[in-house]
Amino acid sequence: MTEALLPSQRINLERATVLVLDDNGASLDILSQVVAGFGVKQMHRAESVVDAQSLIRTKTFDLVISDVQMPVTDGIEFIEWLRREGGETNRYVPVILVTGHTRTTQIFKLRDAGSNYVVAKPITPKVLLERIFWVAREDRQFIECETYIGPDRRFKHEGPPPGTDGRRKDDLPAEVGEAQTPNMSDDEIANMMRPAKVQI
Repeated sequence: MTEALLPSQRINLERATVLVLDDNGASLDILSQVVAGFGVKQMHRAESVVDAQSLIRTKTFDLVISDVQMPVTDGIEFIEWLRREGGETNRYVPVILVTGHTRTTQIFKLRDAGSNYVVAKPITPKVLLERIFWVAREDRQFIECETYIGPDRRFKHEGPPPGTDGRRKDDLPAEVGEAQTPNMSDDEIANMMRPAKVQI
């Protein structure tokens, strides 16, 4: 069950600078209206990854909300670019990805691209605001190595493989087959992606 957002936990987004990216004009309008409804005054819209990259090079953002499924360059490639080449002012910016495909393998892929959270379509203002709140209060370390740049991905229910003392490079199988599970709900995604302390 998703935690209720208590009045004492509210955050003020009036001074936040937010980038909203979606190649579908109607979806971009809806997402922008939802974000504006949270009190965001400085919002920049991008209808392509190229537009978003231009904005990233010239402005500093507090939050990026991006669709995943886009032609030419998708949200995953955009986040990977952002984490590696987004410049010192934006490469660590929190990123929330929005997607209509939430199978477990897809969520792992989005997490491993360096996103902070994933929200399932169709979005609801309540869920999106809760994810923004989580991003605002989270204290995960940022990890940088050859194969990954982004928030620490180690979570309580993942842990090291049974019978080992720590994490291995091959924790997960390298090959991904056809989808074997249905799309995950926002609550299931939250349980998988929510930060939790882990003993290693």
